[in-house]
Amino acid sequence: MAVTTDHAHATTRSTSEAIALDERWSTHNYHPLPVVIAHGEGAWVTDVEGRRYLDFLAGYSALNFGHRHPDLVSAAVEQLGRVTLTSRAFHHDQLGPFCAELAELTGTELVLPMNSGAEAVESAIKVARKWAYQVKGVPADTAEIVVAGSNFHGRTTTIVSFSTDEVARADFGPFTPGFVVTPYGDAAAVERAITPRTAAVLVEPIQGESGVVVPPPDYLRTLRRVCDEHGVLLVIDEIQSGLARTGELLASAHDGVRADLYTLGKALGGGLLPLSAVVGSRDVLGVLRPGEHGSTFGGNPLACAVGRAVIRLLSTGEFQRRAVELGGRLHSRLGELVGHGVTEVRGRGLWAGVEIAPGGPAGRQVSEELARRGVLCKETQSTTLRIAPPLVISEAELDRGVEAIGEVLGSR
Repeated sequence: MAVTTDHAHATTRSTSEAIALDERWSTHNYHPLPVVIAHGEGAWVTDVEGRRYLDFLAGYSALNFGHRHPDLVSAAVEQLGRVTLTSRAFHHDQLGPFCAELAELTGTELVLPMNSGAEAVESAIKVARKWAYQVKGVPADTAEIVVAGSNFHGRTTTIVSFSTDEVARADFGPFTPGFVVTPYGDAAAVERAITPRTAAVLVEPIQGESGVVVPPPDYLRTLRRVCDEHGVLLVIDEIQSGLARTGELLASAHDGVRADLYTLGKALGGGLLPLSAVVGSRDVLGVLRPGEHGSTFGGNPLACAVGRAVIRLLSTGEFQRRAVELGGRLHSRLGELVGHGVTEVRGRGLWAGVEIAPGGPAGRQVSEELARRGVLCKETQSTTLRIAPPLVISEAELDRGVEAIGEVLGSR
């Protein structure tokens, strides 16, 4: 297979060659669209053959600030010239400022930096369990965490143990015990599931992988009250929904709810590198002691420098405002498609789930047709298009993407 080298960067000459190389050497745990991206800037990407595409997915919110935001690239380049990794065996000059600034931004007291979103969720589970044993007095090894069905918190063995997606679960058992699943949006079911052994309730404020599902208006508020009444932690997963995606810094703020722990990720790394964190109360995160939890790369200098630049962008409120203003336009334009190949539009801010009408094309077909028209987004649950453009997108670009969706679905 022909491969060329240009300035020490190996690149394939064509889309077909690149895909063949992936198929030969990469484990088949994804089924990507047949697009091979070689360059990105703002809301646009370019493939290996020079075709440009409007990015209507933004790495599932990892690219909230678009591709290669200059402030973030500058922070990364500057830190690359200084030091990139020390491990947590030593202090470094970026960790303390990053944690302090993230705590101030989120209104929390302590920060536990990690890498991937799944690691943040795993970390929150460990912290909640230890809190239950050390503070609440739950008998050893009996703590339970109440979760929501149709959730998506990652794909580690522990997390898929409480998934209701059989594709994520099949052939990966035996599963980790200690989880009780309740229907998403049913706060009464959560309260019925709570026992003296319950350590925490873990939920997403909006379920992204399930199709951008927004719960009933009183769901999170009722969970907060129930957790307070029963001495249980409320853990909110803001990995996809947080950091300005919905128009608030954290999506749970729309309901006026504060969690004991939040998990953050994706956009926290600015689309440049993996960076996640658990943030929350000192009384809860403070149960961890040296040696009980860690990560070689968690909180490394390069990630912290980029994370601090992300925090500076979020601190201005500009991206939250853009999500509100452009999100209103997105939902208005998508709403016009209802009855024209679309049955429902869900979501909040610059985040939408578009439900394809029964009898229409499968989600995969729609995604492939949109790619042929120069717009990249991806189906979820086979019948839903999940739309999450970068927050730097313009009105004209947003309209272009929606028009392409209307052409594909409305012409059927």
